[in-house]
Amino acid sequence: MNRGLRLALAGTLLLLGACSHVSRNERVQAGDYAENARSTEVGCTTECAVDSPLLALGDQAYAASTPEAPRHGALILDEGHNALLARVHLIRAARHSIDLQTFHFERDDAGRVVLDELRAAAKRGVKVRLLMDQLGGLADPELQARLAGFHRNFELRVYNPVFDQAKVSPLEFAGAIIFRFRDLNQRMHNKVMIIDDRVAVIGGRNVQDEYFDWNDEYNYRDRDLLIAGPVTQAMKRNFDAFWNDRRALPPSDLGDVARVLIANKGPPDNPPPPRSERVQKMASDAGDGGAVFAHLSPFLYQVGRIDFFGDLPGKHDEGPKSRVDASEALLSALASSEKQLLLQTPYLVMSRPARQLFRRLHKRNPPLSVIVSTNSLAATDAFPVYAMSHKYKRLYLRELGFQIHEYKPFPADMPINLTAVPGAAEALAAADESDERWLGSGSSRRPVPLKRAGVRIGLHSKSMVVDERIGIVGSHNFDPRSNDFNTESLVMVHDPAFATALADSIRRDIKPGNSWTIAPRETLPALSQLNYNLGKLSEKLPIFDVWPFPYATSYELKPGCQPLPPGAPGFHDCYEAVGDFPEVNLTLKSIYTRVLTVFGAGFIPIL
Repeated sequence: MNRGLRLALAGTLLLLGACSHVSRNERVQAGDYAENARSTEVGCTTECAVDSPLLALGDQAYAASTPEAPRHGALILDEGHNALLARVHLIRAARHSIDLQTFHFERDDAGRVVLDELRAAAKRGVKVRLLMDQLGGLADPELQARLAGFHRNFELRVYNPVFDQAKVSPLEFAGAIIFRFRDLNQRMHNKVMIIDDRVAVIGGRNVQDEYFDWNDEYNYRDRDLLIAGPVTQAMKRNFDAFWNDRRALPPSDLGDVARVLIANKGPPDNPPPPRSERVQKMASDAGDGGAVFAHLSPFLYQVGRIDFFGDLPGKHDEGPKSRVDASEALLSALASSEKQLLLQTPYLVMSRPARQLFRRLHKRNPPLSVIVSTNSLAATDAFPVYAMSHKYKRLYLRELGFQIHEYKPFPADMPINLTAVPGAAEALAAADESDERWLGSGSSRRPVPLKRAGVRIGLHSKSMVVDERIGIVGSHNFDPRSNDFNTESLVMVHDPAFATALADSIRRDIKPGNSWTIAPRETLPALSQLNYNLGKLSEKLPIFDVWPFPYATSYELKPGCQPLPPGAPGFHDCYEAVGDFPEVNLTLKSIYTRVLTVFGAGFIPIL
């Protein structure tokens, strides 16, 4: 951007800031309005909480634990319906406290049912703390004003608000990219909910329809764990660190929310819209603790040691660190791999330390087997990030030894409950390719247009299995953004039975009906080596990647054949090349992917 345009934008932002500025005294006044409006009435206390065998798992695990031999329950929440059911039920069962930390919290049906249950819990005496990242958290000043003045037992804080606003205009957002780039990109990506300090839900899901199979166009194949036992104390301490951090502000400290409170001399009195039928049904189903436990208990494992690793708000501050962060914990677990690593990530863009470690592991004798489940271009919600992955497939396959499987947009065996999706048959019949957003996870709600319609599925789960002895689930995408910009959290479950179950879940996603296999193109040996060398040379360029013939492409298993790994005898007899971007309708989106592959090397740290 030239200097004149930067100055003009800076001047415009200063003018906007002057017009919208709220003084410190006005923020205090807004806080007083909110505080005075907060109800202290408690309808009924613990007797109103539903009985919950799920919540009782926490008490049982604590009773069976010693400092030397902890005991835990670990329940895999693969399906979106189960994940929402567990959350709503646990909120309904809470007796003392609920701490919910999330990156996205949307004003849709999933957000509605969770928020309604949180408010109901507060009114029966439960201490509720809701911590949201500002970029994805209820960007509605009026709603935040109502929540600020709702109840003494309900507290909301917003993490790292840009320009101290609940809602940021496009112009302000553009200015933040230019003038406050690092502040803007330091996001709280953690997703944790803790109930009564005994049971927690942790994983990749935000509070939004598409994480729970409720979107009629695009849903995420994601994963959470319900954890019961003493490791929840470490999660609680991590939550407290964020809650008490200077970056976590109450809504009344945000300029646009403060103006609403001052204008109304308190929270605005806007009644909520009627609840949808599926919201009512979810709320009803969540009230039967026995039925909920019977439905979810097949996915429960009794385990011993579970470790929690969570970044602190000061992850990006200068100075020595006093603890291991999530990224370091992942690298340490990876380095301990002896035979096989299963990795599932929506965005296959490796950080430099990860690439270096994988190189060393690949040079061992025998080399570590690394099987990767990730998104195809047709399935991803972030095509610029896919472009970075596409650029480095040669490196991942040949130099790091990865076996890569890219998730299909319409998997044959999907863990998605389509009966909850309205209009599933008509979804994406008229794909719109004009709605582009460029900031990674969850940033684009309309992926690339495809050749056929239907409810599309994209991977969002972040999981790792080490030698089928350690299972890892959390919010960390195993990418540079998670290392360098976001704060993340995860758990490591040290139990072979659990790790095997998690591995089976990932292997389900890489079955031929659910994923394409990525492998080198079939060419004449001389041409293959020439193409490899020229592609490698082009890839090394810091900005330009000019070689037009990628090293690898996508393969589909032929009928009647059994799955084979790339490089196995007979692979090309049993697999058919289906192109670099199968299922994608080759319009400008695919061209953009090619362009980003050419020009995009410098974007890797932030995508």
